[in-house]
Formats: sequence, C-alpha cells, structure tokens
Amino acid sequence: MTEALHIVCPHCHTTNRVRAEHLASAPDCGHCHRPLFAGHPVALDDAAFDRHIGRSQIPVLVDFWAPWCGPCRMMAPAFEQAAAELEPHVRLAKVNTEDHQNLAARFAIRSIPTLALFVGGREVARQPGALRSAADIARWVQSVLPR
Repeated sequence: MTEALHIVCPHCHTTNRVRAEHLASAPDCGHCHRPLFAGHPVALDDAAFDRHIGRSQIPVLVDFWAPWCGPCRMMAPAFEQAAAELEPHVRLAKVNTEDHQNLAARFAIRSIPTLALFVGGREVARQPGALRSAADIARWVQSVLPR
C-alpha cells in the first residue's frame, strides 16, 4: 500500500491527499484544480502559515523577510530558484515580517532574512542571514532534514 501525504495547496490552502509516488507527476488541487507545485515560494499570512505548517506532510522552508531589507532582496532570486529545485519534496514559503509582525514575534525572528525549516509542524532548523545561491539553500536544507 502506498503512503498518501497531506499537501496544502499554495493557491486556495486546501489540504489534499496525494500518494507519495505521484508527487513528481504535477498533481493538481482537488478543490481549485491548480498545480500543487508551481516551482515558486508561496506567500503566507497568519492563517495560511498555520495551515501549511500544521497540515503539510512535506517539510516547509520559510523565508522570514521584509521589503526594506537589502540582504532579503539579494537572496530572493536564489530562494525562488531553490523552490524549483526542492519541490515537490520541500515546500518553500515566504513571510513578510512587516505585514505579519505577530508571526515574526511568535517565532522570535531577531534578524532577517531568517530561514526556518518546519517538519511535522515543528521547527527543526534555523539559518539567520542570507544564503547566496539556490545551491547553498538546497545544501543547507538537505544537511538539516531529519533522516
């Protein structure tokens, strides 16, 4: 029997059940019929954050950033490219700490950018500061993912 995973849609935030072997087959959301993986980070607000972190059964890498932050803007293209490389095995998401200050406070974000990796609803690793390339981001994620 194949394992079915819960995957939260980046568009409508509905939780979908997808068999693990179908992750790489470009599955669509059962509710909005848009792709579950588009190779781009998803912008999260408070409600969407809790849904993606709490319900998704794949790791979620969150970039806590702000529009005025130079290093955040410098890392943004690499983070975008990393989404294309890491999906469908890791969901990449962004939280604008200016718009969602309560999320930044809840996770004690002291500097930006900060990358936080969540697995099974819990934060398992954190990387303060900008990483230069998509390869650096992917390498860091692979090095900290639980085996």
